[in-house]
Amino acid sequence: MSSVTFLQRLSGAFRENQSHFKLVLLCTAVSGGGLLAYGESVAPEEAITEKKKVVVLGTGWASTSFLKNLNNPKYDVQVVSPRNYFAFTPLLPSVTCGTVEARSIVEPIRNIFKKKKVDVQFSEAECFKIDAENRKVYCRSSLNNNLNGQEEFVVDYDYLIIAVGANVNTFNTPGVMENCHFLKEVEDAQKIRRTVIDCFERANLPDVSEDEKKRILHFAIVGGGPTGVEFAASLHDFVNEDLVRLYPGIKDLVKITLLEAADHILGMFDKRITVFAEDKFRRDGIDVKTGSMVVKVSEKEISTKELKNGGETKTIPYGMAVWSTGIGTRPFIKDFMTQIGQASRRAVATDEWLRVEGCNNVYALGDCATINQRKVTEDIAAIFKKADKNNSGTLTVKEFQEVMKDISERYPQVELYLKNKQMRNIADLLKEAKGDDKKESIELNIEELKTALSNVDSQMKFLPATAQVASQQGTYLATCFNRMEECEKNPEGPLRFRGEGRHRFKPFRYKHLGQFAPLGGEQTAAQLPGDWVSIGHSSQWLWYSVYASKQVSWRTKALVVSDWTRRFIFGRDSSSI
Repeated sequence: MSSVTFLQRLSGAFRENQSHFKLVLLCTAVSGGGLLAYGESVAPEEAITEKKKVVVLGTGWASTSFLKNLNNPKYDVQVVSPRNYFAFTPLLPSVTCGTVEARSIVEPIRNIFKKKKVDVQFSEAECFKIDAENRKVYCRSSLNNNLNGQEEFVVDYDYLIIAVGANVNTFNTPGVMENCHFLKEVEDAQKIRRTVIDCFERANLPDVSEDEKKRILHFAIVGGGPTGVEFAASLHDFVNEDLVRLYPGIKDLVKITLLEAADHILGMFDKRITVFAEDKFRRDGIDVKTGSMVVKVSEKEISTKELKNGGETKTIPYGMAVWSTGIGTRPFIKDFMTQIGQASRRAVATDEWLRVEGCNNVYALGDCATINQRKVTEDIAAIFKKADKNNSGTLTVKEFQEVMKDISERYPQVELYLKNKQMRNIADLLKEAKGDDKKESIELNIEELKTALSNVDSQMKFLPATAQVASQQGTYLATCFNRMEECEKNPEGPLRFRGEGRHRFKPFRYKHLGQFAPLGGEQTAAQLPGDWVSIGHSSQWLWYSVYASKQVSWRTKALVVSDWTRRFIFGRDSSSI
């Protein structure tokens, strides 16, 4: 019994201090023997006079990435979110069909920052108002903690980081909120899983008519983006690999329909992937209806407007409908945007450093925000003045090239334009504008420079609302906060064309690492950097390795791999628990 107690204590001590076993071994020979002395090495901490209060709203990809990478102890961090965990949302479609368990893709947020040197506190509550002028955030306790939902408190901040994600966008379609399932949260995935099994159980009852069974077993998915496509593929595998053996009498009545208003599904992917996905779904028996815009959802029917057939309206009976198209703005974010003069926008506008426009101490990242990239054409005069050091009124190629690095860093659309036009450098662009073969002799006045750069801003693009973007934004912002004081003294960003000196930090730059579209049957489409497209079983194993490695902790990595292994051996869990 004593040995068990000792092992329990040892195990507990190791879990609490596994990254802090810093022992100094001092061996001193005394009369042919050995003396061992152990002590923990502790570095003297610098005296911190005043900590800045950082309030983080949300526990999604952006905020979790920020918390993981923040290591400057000169901040006092307060996290406010209605959920006390981080969820690996790309695996939510797998949760809907029992391929992965919900517990395997969530990590308690306190586990993420409990061993950090930064002082981080967490409150399970939701923000309902931001007062940017007085630097206050108004919060309400979660209903789980307070049944009346009336307990409110106010948090002051020096810096505010808004990373609350987005709501589902129903486009004001009647009946969607009342009758459709969504797939944004863990609870949504669990509810879908229970509903799928309930549909099979209801259809299996002896007194249900054949037509009613067909309706109950008709699963409609609205939205042909990555989430809708992956859920349709996962559901197809679940039905054909597991449920058909458990419900042999009704297996031929199951139907899956994917509704998409655009001409093709997976519109953001390479056309080769789109064509392959549509062909595979049709071979698998998944009914892909493109050009079908949902206009109404009732309790048992979906009404669609067929855009390809002159706007003809059709009704489709269904047993379960999943709405997976578009994102919307949260109500308190709308109020905040009105407060700061951004009422007409769909998301909070930030600059290239993720600062909310008009609020120097407020940052927004993830799905709730969009970067408002500065246009080159707005700053032509400032760029010309900065480059024309001798005030000659004209620019040579050499003078322009001296500021070219700062221009490319501040305005990334310039580099994209040169690449798309297959130009080697800015000299080629200036030559095209001037029509001069001798590049070094080119001299442009300001009007000619405007002409040369007139089409550059056409390359500006909005970043997609993906976990990959949000995660990179959180890492970038943490790096900025870690080096805030250092960069105040020694700015490392590009030239301030509309002011003196340099910007403190380099602007945020998104690096696309590729995207996946699981298509079922152990086949996945992958679109990777360099316009490389891979489709098939090899891409599925790449998907497994990437999604396992991107888990936020070793615990979730082990659980996800364990779930996949269990599914290969025993199949998916078909209980409704």
